[in-house]
Amino acid sequence: MKSNRRRFLSTAVAGGLASLPLSARSSRAADARGKGADPVPPDIGARYSRLDEVRRRPVLKKELFPGPVIIESVELLRYGNSFICRVRSKDGAEGISVGHSSLRTLYPIFLNNLQPFFIGKDARELDLILEKVYIYEFNFRLNGIALGLPLATIEFAILEMLGRIAGKPVGKLIGEIHNPEVGVYVATEWREKPVEESIELIKSAVAQYDARALKIKVGGLMFMTTDMYAAGPPGRTEKMIPLVRKTFGDDMALYADSNSFYSVDEAIRVGKLLEEYRYSYFEEPVMFDQFEDIKQVADALTIPIANGEQDNSFYGFRWLLAHDGIEIVQPDNYYFGGMIRSMKVARMADAFGKSIVPHMSGGGLGCVYNIQFVSAVPNAGAHHEFKGLKTDVRFECRTSPLRVVGGKIKVPTGPGFGVDIDPEWVRKHQAVTL
Repeated sequence: MKSNRRRFLSTAVAGGLASLPLSARSSRAADARGKGADPVPPDIGARYSRLDEVRRRPVLKKELFPGPVIIESVELLRYGNSFICRVRSKDGAEGISVGHSSLRTLYPIFLNNLQPFFIGKDARELDLILEKVYIYEFNFRLNGIALGLPLATIEFAILEMLGRIAGKPVGKLIGEIHNPEVGVYVATEWREKPVEESIELIKSAVAQYDARALKIKVGGLMFMTTDMYAAGPPGRTEKMIPLVRKTFGDDMALYADSNSFYSVDEAIRVGKLLEEYRYSYFEEPVMFDQFEDIKQVADALTIPIANGEQDNSFYGFRWLLAHDGIEIVQPDNYYFGGMIRSMKVARMADAFGKSIVPHMSGGGLGCVYNIQFVSAVPNAGAHHEFKGLKTDVRFECRTSPLRVVGGKIKVPTGPGFGVDIDPEWVRKHQAVTL
């Protein structure tokens, strides 16, 4: 990895970079380790040990709760395409989370496997419960987003309940508040449209918000091509990259995402074009779980590489961090199984001087959940995914307008996630059954 890629860190990381253990901040020259070189650092064992030690540290502040918080019920409720999870304790405390739309296909895992597992557990032991779910219970037969997404929905409801009990925002349950305001980027799509039409759509999206950063898509949509490693619509990416920079000027922070579209050679070619036009990172340049390919691209470029939205285990992040293959880690709080697991990844990244820019999914309250998580990480990137707050969820937030002002959103400071969901709207939901 070329050492001048570190320029990103000076602006994208809020803290934690002053001292980096175990030689993780590489001192290699800019031309060190090109394609085909030995990818194994000489101190790899020490790096893995350090990452494992960081991951084992508990996240939830159990000391905030003097007595047990026994979970009495876990419900999944539905109203049209809306899903919510409601958790109640034996003492009458309650927490509600808004589920991901994919629960319409994954609800059997929620009901058959996870719901009964949580009943009777002490919510203060959430770290241990999540560990047990993945290691001892379901990961032998269930894995990936299929397990992570319904699990995260339950975890969010439990964290909401615990936040209400403690009178603290979720950010203070899982860390310290480092970012009371979170910088955002506008996420844009339209990869299949002509360049000129795409530019107009991007301009319209940016104009809706007072944002100072945006992310574009490069390459081609895999489901629209027969060859997943094709170069995409001919010449489109080569036109888009410079035109977006020209359109929005030097003050706009730009990011690019290929959604795992490219081969190694094509990713390097496109990455060099992104470098030329001063894009700040390149997300998923090659297939997300082909770690050696990701590292090969990273070693050939100066632009920081981001990856992780589709990872479902700590192993991928562990390998890429230990081998210095990424600069930005991107777990999705829903897909990865919740905020406690994502916080462990953030800590692992921080220990090696890397930043975290979590992927954001979930229409409902996905943005609120994301900024609450980002508020508690010291190594947050400069800008985080924002897809607007268009939602059918009826709620009120008394401590933040939840608007982009000066490129940032104020994080709610009320208990739990800081929003009150309309009880009448909740009552419209009916229990989901098998």
